[in-house]
Amino acid sequence: MTDTKNKDTAKEKQKIRSAKKMREIMTTYYLEALTARENNKKVAWITSGGPVEPLIAMDIIPVYPENHAAMIGASKMGEELCAKAEEMGYSSDLCSYARSDISCAQVNGGPLGGLPRPDMLVCCNNICGTVLKWYEVQARYFKVPLFILDTPVCHNGYSRQIAAYVRRQIDEYIVFLETATGKPFDHDKMTAVGHLALQGQKLWQKILTTTTHKPSPMSAFDAFFFLALIVTLRGTKIAVDFYEELLQEMEERVEKGISIVPHERYRLLWDNLPVWYQLKWLSQKFSDHNACLVADTYTSAWCSSIKYIDENKFLDSMAEAYTRIYLNTGVDEMADQVLDMIRLYDVDGFVMHSNRSCKPYSFGQMDIMEIVRKKTGIPVLMLEADMVDPRNFSLSQADTRIDAFMEIIKQKK
Repeated sequence: MTDTKNKDTAKEKQKIRSAKKMREIMTTYYLEALTARENNKKVAWITSGGPVEPLIAMDIIPVYPENHAAMIGASKMGEELCAKAEEMGYSSDLCSYARSDISCAQVNGGPLGGLPRPDMLVCCNNICGTVLKWYEVQARYFKVPLFILDTPVCHNGYSRQIAAYVRRQIDEYIVFLETATGKPFDHDKMTAVGHLALQGQKLWQKILTTTTHKPSPMSAFDAFFFLALIVTLRGTKIAVDFYEELLQEMEERVEKGISIVPHERYRLLWDNLPVWYQLKWLSQKFSDHNACLVADTYTSAWCSSIKYIDENKFLDSMAEAYTRIYLNTGVDEMADQVLDMIRLYDVDGFVMHSNRSCKPYSFGQMDIMEIVRKKTGIPVLMLEADMVDPRNFSLSQADTRIDAFMEIIKQKK
C-alpha cells in the first residue's frame, strides 16, 4: 500500500502544473471562435505556417484546421473522418489533416462538433503544396474569399528576388484583410502585435532549451501539447504571459532536479509530426526504457526563424521569416539543423517518423538519416506511421523496432 502511495506521489510530482491553465486558455479560445458571429467578430481559417500577426492586428480570430486535425487524431477520431473523405472521392494518399478537415466540415464532426464557419481563408504554401488545393476546396464549400501567400522554396538560399516577391504579397494580404473587414489596417497595432509575437517566440525557444538540462524537465511529448499557443495565439499578451509562467515552472523543475522521465538515462531527438493517436503509448514506451525525447524538429520550427525578425520592421522581416522556415529549405540545411540539435541536446539516438501524410517532411529523411549516421555515429530509428490515420500504423512493429533500437543505444553506452 505504501509503495502504491509513493508511486502516485512521484507521478503527481512529475506532472507539469501549467497543463491545466493551458487547457483553460485553449477552451476559452475555441469558445470565442465558436461564438464569434454573435459577438460581431470575423474568423479566418489559416494554415499553421501562415502569417497570423496581421489577423491579430485586425482583430480577426485565427482558426487552424491543422490544429483541429491534430485534436481529431489525439481523440482517435481520425480513422472514421479519413474514411468519410475517401467515400467523398478523396484519395487515401492525401494528407490525413486535409482528409479529416474536409470531411469534418461536411458532418460537423470532430471533438468540437466542427470548427466555426470561416469568413475568409488564408493559405501559405511554406509548409507544403497540399494546402493550396485543400483550402481551395474549403473556400468553394463555404463560399468565402481565399488569400494565398506563395513562398518559393529556398533550396539555394534567400535571394533579393524572393524577398521582393514575398514582400509584395504581404501588402496584398493587408489589402485583402481590409476588404474582408471593411476597415483600414492599423499599423500601430501591427507594431505592438509584432513585438508580442517575437517575445512569445523567444520565450518558446527558452522553454524548449530547458531540456538541455540533465535530467530533462519536460519531453517532446509535452512540447507537442504546449505548442498550441505559439501557433494559435502568437502575437497576443495571453501567449506571452502563459509562456513566462511555463518557463518559470521549467526553471523550477531544473533547479529541483524534477525529471519528466523518472530515471532518465538516454536522450533522444524526434523528427517529423507526432503520431497523435499514440502519444501516450509512445511516451510510456520510451519511458520504460528510461529514455526521454528531449527535443524535436517540429515544435522548434516555431522559433527557428527568430533570427530573421526585426521587430522594428516587422512586416518587412516577416516576409523572410515565413519563407525560410524549416520545411521550406533544402535537405542540407535541414540536416544541419538536426546536427545542431543533436549537439545542443546531447542526444544518444535519433527517432524519425516516416509520416505517410506529410510528404515534404518525410521525403528527405533517408538523406538526413545517412548524414546523421555519418557525422555523429548515433543510432537512428525510422518509424512508419501517419499523424492522424491509425490504419497506417502497426503497434506490434513499432514495439519491436523501439526495443531493438534502445538495445543498440544501451550497448553503445
